[in-house]
Amino acid sequence: MKRYLFLSVMVLVMGCQVVTAQKSIVILYENDVHCGIDGYKKMAGLRDAINRTDTAYAAAVCVGDFLQGNTTGAISKGQYIVDIMKQMDYHALALGNHEFDYGVPRMKELMAQLDVPVVCANLYEAGEPEPMYAPYVIRQYGDKKVAFVGATTPETMILEGYSFYDTNGILLYDLKSENFYQLIQQAVDRARQEGADYVVVLSHVGETPQSMGFSSHLMVNNTRGIDVVLDGHSHEVIEDSTAVNLDGQKISVTQTGTQFANVGKLLITPDGRFITKLIKSADIPYENEAVAAVTDSIHKMVKAATSTVVAHTDYRLVVSDENDQWVVRNQETNAGDLVADAYRHAMKADIGFENGGGIRNDIMAGDITYGDIIGMLPYDNTLRRIAVTGQQLKEMLSRCTALVPVLDGNFPQCSGVRFIVHSKSHTVSDIEVLQSDGSYAPLELNHTYSVAVTDYNHQGGGLFECFKKCPVLFESSMRYYEALADYLKKELGASTGNAYAQPQGRIRIVED
Repeated sequence: MKRYLFLSVMVLVMGCQVVTAQKSIVILYENDVHCGIDGYKKMAGLRDAINRTDTAYAAAVCVGDFLQGNTTGAISKGQYIVDIMKQMDYHALALGNHEFDYGVPRMKELMAQLDVPVVCANLYEAGEPEPMYAPYVIRQYGDKKVAFVGATTPETMILEGYSFYDTNGILLYDLKSENFYQLIQQAVDRARQEGADYVVVLSHVGETPQSMGFSSHLMVNNTRGIDVVLDGHSHEVIEDSTAVNLDGQKISVTQTGTQFANVGKLLITPDGRFITKLIKSADIPYENEAVAAVTDSIHKMVKAATSTVVAHTDYRLVVSDENDQWVVRNQETNAGDLVADAYRHAMKADIGFENGGGIRNDIMAGDITYGDIIGMLPYDNTLRRIAVTGQQLKEMLSRCTALVPVLDGNFPQCSGVRFIVHSKSHTVSDIEVLQSDGSYAPLELNHTYSVAVTDYNHQGGGLFECFKKCPVLFESSMRYYEALADYLKKELGASTGNAYAQPQGRIRIVED
C-alpha cells in the first residue's frame, strides 16, 4: 500500500512570476456542504475573480463532509460529488466523518480520483506507523508558505463505527483518540520545521464537544503554533471566535455553517494578520463555467432517476427548524415518527428506532418523490429485527437522551414505545410499550422485545452502540429508504393524511 510520509507537497501558485511583498493571500473555505452542490460554482467563481484582479493570491480549501447529505450523494455513493470537485482545483482537502459513510475502501477510491492533497494527521490503518494520508501540505503564495494541516474528529469511530471495525469487532482503521492533540501538534511542528510561514488547520472537529469530548477550541488550548482554525462538523455559523493556545495567544476559529449557506474567506495580510469573514453564497455574483457545467449535468441525471412521485403530504415533515437546527436530534418530530413507524411495519417488530442523525432532510408539503425520500434517508443502510430486553431498552433510552436539550445525532426517534425525558436529571421514566389493541403497557425489564433498526444502529455506531450485542432475529436486504417508500405507498395509501401533521406525543421532555 502506498504510504504518505511527512514530506509535504510544495506547489508554486504563480510559477516563475516575480511577486511583490504587498499581495495578500485569500483562502476561501467551505465545510459540511453535504451535497449542496450549487455552491461550488460560486466559490470557484469568487476565487477566479480575486485572482483576476491580481491584488491577492486566492485559493480554495475543503474542510470535510461533502460525499453525503442528499440524493445526489446517495444514488452515486459519492461519485457525483467527486465529479464536481475534480473541477474545483482545491489546494487542500480534509476528511469529515461522513466521508466514511460508504466505507474506507470506497472513500479511498473516490479520493484517488481527485488531484487534490488529502490531509489528515490522525487517520491510520490499524497497526501501521504512518498515517494513511499526509498530515499536512505546504502551498507557496508569492514568497510565503502556508501549511494546511488536516484533522478529523475521533468521534467518527463511534458515528461511523462500521467503517473502522470488521464484523468481529477487530479494529481496521484508527483516528487515534488517545493522542489526537499530540498528532496535530506534531504535524504543526514539522510544517514549521519545513519552512511554513503560516499554519492553517482544516479541522473537521467542531465547536461543541461531542460524545468523546473533542472540539476545535480544545485543540487550540492543547497546542501551539497554529495560526487559524477553519472548522467543521458542528454546522455552526461562526465568522470569528477565539481560543487561547498553550502560549496564551488568541487563535481565530471560524466555521461557515452547512450546505454552502456561506463561503468563508480567510485573508492573510502582507504583515501577517489573519482576518476571517463569511460571505453569503446567494450574494456571490460569480460562477466558474466548468464547475457549473458539471453541476448542471448532474442535476439532470439526479432528476431523471428520482422524479417518480410516491405519495403526497399536506404539511412539512420536519427534520430541522427555521434556523436550520436539526431538531430531530433533540426532540420528537413528525418525520421521526413516520420513519420509525415505517421500520416497525417493515420488520413486523414491537418497536422501531432511528437515531436522529440518520434522518437528514425535511420533506416539504406537496408531492413526495423517490428523490425526496432518499434525501431524507441518504445512507446505504439496511434493516434488521433484533431481540432487545426491557433492561437494554431502558439503558439505551437513558444514554441516548442524556444530552437533551443539546443536539445529538444519537437521540432516538421511536415507534411502538413512549417515554418521558427529564432534561435536568438526565433520566428517563414512564417507559411504555404499544400493545396490539392500541393501548400502552409499562416496560417489563425482563421481557424481550423485537426491535426494528438499521444495520448501522445495530452494529455500526448509532444509538451509542447500545444494541451491538443484541441477537438478530431477521436480517433484511431492504434499504431504509425503501422501507419508507413502501410504508407511504402500501400502508398509508400514498398520503400522510392527518396522522403525522404533528408529533404524536411519544417523547415528552420535562425540565426536572
